[in-house]
This record gives sequence, structure tokens and C-alpha cells, in this order.
Amino acid sequence: MKQLGRLFITLHVFAKYRLDQLLPNHVAALPIRLLFRIIPSSWFASTKEDPWVRLRLAFEELGPVYIKLGQLLSTRQDLLSDKAIEELSKLQDQVPPFDENASVSIIEKELKAPVSTLFAEFGVTPLASASIAQVHTAVLHSGENVVVKVVRPNIEKTVKQDVALMQSLAQKIETLIPDLQRFHLLQIVKDYEYIILGELDMMREAANTSQFRRNFTDSPLLYVPDVYWEYCTGNVMVMERVYGVPISDVEAIKAAGINLQTLAEIGVEIFFTQVFSDNFFHADMHPGNVMVSLKNPEHPQYISIDNAIVGSLNRDERYLLARQLMALLDKDYEQIALLLIDAGWVPKNIRVKELEHSLRGILEPILERPLSDIEFGPILIRLFQTARRFEMQALPQFLLLEKTLIHVEGLGQQLYPELDIWALGRPLLENWIRDQMGPDAILKAVKRSTPAMFEQLPQLPKMAWEALDEMRKLSENQERFLHQIESRHRHQVRRDRITLLTGCAAVITGAIWAMRPDLVPEINNIPWAAWALGLGGSAVLLTKAIGRRK
Repeated sequence: MKQLGRLFITLHVFAKYRLDQLLPNHVAALPIRLLFRIIPSSWFASTKEDPWVRLRLAFEELGPVYIKLGQLLSTRQDLLSDKAIEELSKLQDQVPPFDENASVSIIEKELKAPVSTLFAEFGVTPLASASIAQVHTAVLHSGENVVVKVVRPNIEKTVKQDVALMQSLAQKIETLIPDLQRFHLLQIVKDYEYIILGELDMMREAANTSQFRRNFTDSPLLYVPDVYWEYCTGNVMVMERVYGVPISDVEAIKAAGINLQTLAEIGVEIFFTQVFSDNFFHADMHPGNVMVSLKNPEHPQYISIDNAIVGSLNRDERYLLARQLMALLDKDYEQIALLLIDAGWVPKNIRVKELEHSLRGILEPILERPLSDIEFGPILIRLFQTARRFEMQALPQFLLLEKTLIHVEGLGQQLYPELDIWALGRPLLENWIRDQMGPDAILKAVKRSTPAMFEQLPQLPKMAWEALDEMRKLSENQERFLHQIESRHRHQVRRDRITLLTGCAAVITGAIWAMRPDLVPEINNIPWAAWALGLGGSAVLLTKAIGRRK
């Protein structure tokens, strides 16, 4: 019933902003258009604004879950127009804070103690508020300044209801309007569900934060706040309070005397380190989640906050990505096509040359420009656009990586427009590939495998005996099978001989009776019996002859 109520509210808002104008001119869309027109909120709706502007306004009115969906869609340049991306990028994940008493109540319920017992000081007024959680300042009894992140009450139920509704609508729309299947609406909603449910779990975010902190311990490039695990639950997380300037505040960074080129290049190095060396990358690096420390302007350092969304690629996926990027740099379109097919992203029945020519036609104009003028993000987007025409199915982790790469490049060029991400990225890629193929990598692989090998040593005699026993059983089964075949063959030959003799006897007997009916005087009208025997014998012989030809 609640889902039905939410559906009515959603349809009311969609009709209010006449979002039916975003539907294609397809006969299957007619019922949806008619549905929108009979909803009263559409009767006086204005259509002066661009439809994508109206979609943004509708998402803002529907609240946090739809704002998050809009932010996800704003990274899908492979699916949406430039105008759509521009508008959806304006969605801000800032909503009014929820009741302060509710926040205190959640903290005390989760941590099983009064706030005054848990903290020496607690800021009741939220420091910041977003769609999933809000943040309060606090001081521990041991003196550390911390922030307390609290998940909104009942947000999980709301998220699950909205996601279930989105999935149902996406499925029905794709069924009714096949033209919209190319937008992969259902897959987008599933990707969104994976991302937003991850943001609801504070324990997961705390674990991600701890992993990033370990990966960059004592690193001059990136600082990650410490997590206070004794104050963390599924709905509450307490971590070190950090101080810095938002990455988007370029004027403040300049005023602090930080070299913007150096800062931009550090950001690229952090990205490649997270993806290829650490295999654990921050997948939500928008300006609100990245700060810059002003402690040492000569050696700038990033600060990473809000680590709820992360991505990870296995070794084969990282190797595939590195080889794809290297092939792009070398303009080896055949290699790119082969890599896409071998990875299973594109069906194996696709003609390599056809995919190669399509990739060349789209990427060559971009790659012919000077390296410093080439942007990583658009190239990856165009690559995905082309491959999608060939039924490409990219993994959700690669879509997270695409989103991260676009954010990194955008932030870098905002700081330093002349940023040459290719010049910085190629040596890092080459070193990583060399490390994966060199003697050190082989030695590491052997070291990783040695404990397992020693663990299996006591089992080797038993495994060898079981293998020999299986081979013996297989041999016995083969012999038994061959014996059965030979036995059936002998029986068949015996039956064939009996049938042949019977048929011949019948034919001969019939012929004798036909020629000399006086030999069997006890049977009246001998000729008809003779014909019957003769025809029966002939039929048997004819059937046998046909069977042998087959």
C-alpha cells in the first residue's frame, strides 16, 4: 500500500513537470502520455523550460533518493545528451537537517549510552546535512576532536521502497517501449541500488576509510582520517575531524600559496595508485568529498572524506584496463577490439574488423590532437558508446571507474587547465605492467602459492591414488561398454541370420506350393496360401535389405 502511495506521488510530480515530453515518439509511449494528461497536476503545467531542467526540478522535489539517482545519471555521458548531463550535474546532495533530538536518540540507542557519557562535548546543531546522513561535531573524553555521522531515520525503508518502484517502472517502460532499451534503464536502477545501499551502512564506510588509511599511511599525497571503531555501528560512525579547504575553492587554495599544477598532478598520481597499485579506489570523488590541507603549501596534500562508495578490479581486469589504455595511446584499434572481445564485453560473434573500423572512426579525430589537448574521460565515454552499439556489457565496477576518472580529470583541469593526464599516466601504466610481468611479480606469485602447495603435499599420495583409481574405473567402464556393444552386435547378427533363413524358407515354400499344389492335398485352395507365404518372405527380405543400406 505504501509503495502504491509513493507511486501516486511520483506520478503526480512527473506529470506536474510534464516529463512525458522526454519519451520518444513511439506508439507504445501513447498510453503513458495519456496517463500523464489525465493527472490533474499536468493540466496547468508549464513547458517553457527545457525537459531536462524539469527533470532536475522533479528529482529535487521528490527528495534524497531521486537526487542520488540524478547524480548517478549525470555521469552517464555514454547514455545521455550534453544538455541532460549539464542539468543533472547541478543536483546538490544538500537537504535540510533532520530533528536534532532524533539524531541524539539514534546515537544513544546505537551506542547504548547517553551522549554526555560518550563525549566530553557534543555539537547538537549539525555541521552538515546530506540525503543519507548528517554530521555533528564532538570531542572525546581523551581530547580528540571528532565528527559523528548519523544515518537519517527510516531512510533505508524509503530507499528500498523507491528503488523497488524504480525497478518496476523501468522494467515496464523497457517492455512497452523497446526503443528505450538502449538506455539500459533497469541496469541503471540496479547499479544505483548497489551504490546507495552501500552508503547506508556506516560500518562499511568505516571499513573503507580504514583501508584507505592503511594504503596511504605516512603518504605525503593523501591524508585519510582515523576511525574510532568503538563508536561505530550500522547507523553511526565516529572519525577524526580534519581541517582543510574544499577542492572547489580554487581562490582559497591559491591564496595559501599552493602550486596548482603540482596539486593537479598529485591528484592524477593518487588515482592511478588507487586503481592499479592498491586495487581499491574512491568511486565518489566529487568536490564535496575532497579537501586540501593547508598545513604545508610547498608540499600540498589531499584529504579524503566520505568513503562510502569504493571500487575494486581484480588483477585480470586491471591488466585489461592498462592494456586498453596503452593501446589507445598507440592508436592500436585492432588491439582494443580484440581486448574487448576477449574480455567478454562484446560477443565473440562480432567481426573484429568491423569493431576496429568503428573504433577508429570515432577515436582517431580525438587522438590526432596533441596529447596535452586530449581528455581521458571523453575518450573512455566514446569507447563505451561505440562498444555499446556492439552489445557491449560493461561491469558495474568499470562504470564506477569511468565516473571516478571523469571526476579526477575534471578536478585536475579545474585546478590546472593545461594538465596533461596522458604524460603523467603513461609512465605509471608502463611501470605497473612491467611490475606484473617481471621477475619480482613471478617471485611474489610463487610466495603466495607456496603455503597452499605445502598444505597440499600430505594429500598428494592420496590424490595420486584417487586419480589412478578413477582411471582404473574409467578403463573398466570403457571395457564394459565395449563388451555391451559387442554383445548387442552378436545378438543382432544372430537375429539377422534367423530372419534371413525364415524369409528364404517362406519364399521357397511358397514357390513350391504354387508350382505343385498336389504335394499338399490336405489343404484346399493351395494357391492362396502359397501367395501369402511368398509375399511374407519377400517382405522380410526387402525390409532387411533396406535396413542394411541405411
